[in-house]
Amino acid sequence: MAKPRAPRQLGMPGIERPVSNGFDFTHHMTGLCRDMVNRLPDLAHIDIDRVAVCVSQARKKSQYGTFASLTPMRFRLGAPVERRRDQWYTTQRLTDRSGREQLYILKFYLPRFMDMPLTEKLTTIVHELWHISPDFDGDLRRHEGRCFVHSGSQRDYDAHAASLADQWLQLKPPAGNHAFLKHSFQDIQRIYGGVYGTRVRRPKLIPISAERAAEIAQNDQIVSNRET
Repeated sequence: MAKPRAPRQLGMPGIERPVSNGFDFTHHMTGLCRDMVNRLPDLAHIDIDRVAVCVSQARKKSQYGTFASLTPMRFRLGAPVERRRDQWYTTQRLTDRSGREQLYILKFYLPRFMDMPLTEKLTTIVHELWHISPDFDGDLRRHEGRCFVHSGSQRDYDAHAASLADQWLQLKPPAGNHAFLKHSFQDIQRIYGGVYGTRVRRPKLIPISAERAAEIAQNDQIVSNRET
């Protein structure tokens, strides 16, 4: 993946968006995700402006491995703090340029993601978006049973994602917003001269005191809105 020359900070440290000529993957992928959540009722709970869409370079040039990932920025049920054994924790907060808290990190691993067939790319996008909690509170969608992330069957989960991706295509979205997915990573590089996008560092757990945990929980807007 082409390395941009002059990155600048967005919001707080942790989000970097390069300034460069070439193809802005984050911009185009955000637009595509926005169209999906606007058209598909099953994804209508998602505010894409609070999802940090970013890229990461795949360490190995292989068709196997992680293609995309979704990282929740909150704990269970959107709680801003969590106790693990005898220690309380919170997470690093992520904001965009306007100061809005980002509740999820949606990351695509390049070039691996772009080298999949079109249908698999669309299914992968929906797969990750479907992980977002119906309450859009920074937590994951939790299914019943031990395998709460993918329900009892990974195959059924993937089939549902594929079905939603197909529904989206049948709604005839503008061809221009997903045309880039018809190309391989090499094609995009050749056409645009390079590929770049926002990079987000993996958030860290921060140990805090019980007093500080109580203060954060009391002042949290998401939890307060749920209780009222």
